[in-house]
Amino acid sequence: MAIYLPGTTEEEQVSLDELTPREIVAELDKYVVGQKEAKRAVAIALRNRMRRQKLAPELAEEILPKNIIMIGPTGVGKTEIARRLAKLANSPFLKIEASKFTEVGYVGRDVESMIRDLIEVAIEMVRQEKLEDVADRAELNAEERLLDILLPAAPQRPPDGGGGAGILLEAGDSQSRTREKLRQQLREGKLDERIVEIDVREKSFPAFEIISNQGVEEMDINVKDMLPNIFGQRTKKRKMKVSEAFDYLIQEEEQRLIDADQVTRIAVERVEQSGIIFLDEIDKIAGRESGHGPDVSREGVQRDILPIVEGTTVNTRYGMVRTDHILFIAAGAFHVSKPSDLIPELQGRFPIRVELHSLTIEDFIRILTEPKSSLVKQYTALLETEGLRLEFTREALEEVANFAFRVNEGTENIGARRLHTIMERVLDEISFDAPDMQNKEVNIDAEYVRKMLTDIVKDQDLSRYIL
Repeated sequence: MAIYLPGTTEEEQVSLDELTPREIVAELDKYVVGQKEAKRAVAIALRNRMRRQKLAPELAEEILPKNIIMIGPTGVGKTEIARRLAKLANSPFLKIEASKFTEVGYVGRDVESMIRDLIEVAIEMVRQEKLEDVADRAELNAEERLLDILLPAAPQRPPDGGGGAGILLEAGDSQSRTREKLRQQLREGKLDERIVEIDVREKSFPAFEIISNQGVEEMDINVKDMLPNIFGQRTKKRKMKVSEAFDYLIQEEEQRLIDADQVTRIAVERVEQSGIIFLDEIDKIAGRESGHGPDVSREGVQRDILPIVEGTTVNTRYGMVRTDHILFIAAGAFHVSKPSDLIPELQGRFPIRVELHSLTIEDFIRILTEPKSSLVKQYTALLETEGLRLEFTREALEEVANFAFRVNEGTENIGARRLHTIMERVLDEISFDAPDMQNKEVNIDAEYVRKMLTDIVKDQDLSRYIL
């Protein structure tokens, strides 16, 4: 899953450069409860990147990022910390499961595909930033083109006599006034339902794949560039409403104003200098070879990941990409295996190890209320759309946290994700009946929570399936 942040203003960028590790931790505290050690580790890693950018190029080239392994059970905030860090840094970010990859020679995804995916994320990220820069110009250009369609220019006829020039001038003024009236109506939305005919580009072209020993992923060939005469940009006439035509023309103008080569160049540089890859489920590929069974390629995947992490050059459709300064954050529960089961070379590439702790009842209460988009705020906002005002008492939240903790202890410990299940169960009846309820103010207290959950939690077998 790829996550990226839209373009930031220069003021925001400056403030990011001035963020101290303590301030970075404070920013992460707005979204993730607890786990101070992990936050400190990623805050230092981000600050070191800023420090590196201020060094002389010769020395900066030698300073490599200190990759991090996060060890902890599921649902305690490993992924969220990395994701929020990437948003804070405005960096290309990719979350990928290590268990997706297979050793070279096996059918499946090779490890270099993570760099290709990261480049795609960065391309889209830079493209969105550029779109914001040219949005106003694109809208003006689209408006002019639409007015040309709505009011075609009058044909210029040569004057027959001496008074012809004056007539032409008067006709030009009339045309200009009509155009401005149309522009005003267009901006006010009075022409939105009118039908116009515009030229649209045909996107369809013959699709085929080239299979090679490198796999389809490697064969990123742009056939339209190779055979421009066959796949030329043909257009066809299409009728649509003015509002739809305006949107289409804006998109066309935006593409015309954006320099694709510049986008690619910036994206590749951004990946090389500030890319972050979150390697989840790293514990699933840990362990020595048994020589048989479904896990036969575990150590092979580790060997393939090693050169990517320690720094290599990967060939992508946008050119060669160096991975020397990409920050890798690995994470895993390590229930069955342990970090020392990874091959020694890979262990050495993750010098920082952070342990994340299981969540307590107090943590659950904080998760329900403190973060910017806490669960309580989410459910309250959702039901407000039905005109229903939802209030939780402090005792109700404590009861929810208590139930979540007990179920986690009695069954599988899935951390904060258990709160989603519990809250859905508590609000099941209210969510269903909300549109038809006469009383639009609902107060959730501890008694109501117990009424909705007690029977299920008591029955261990039932709670395994429902909670």
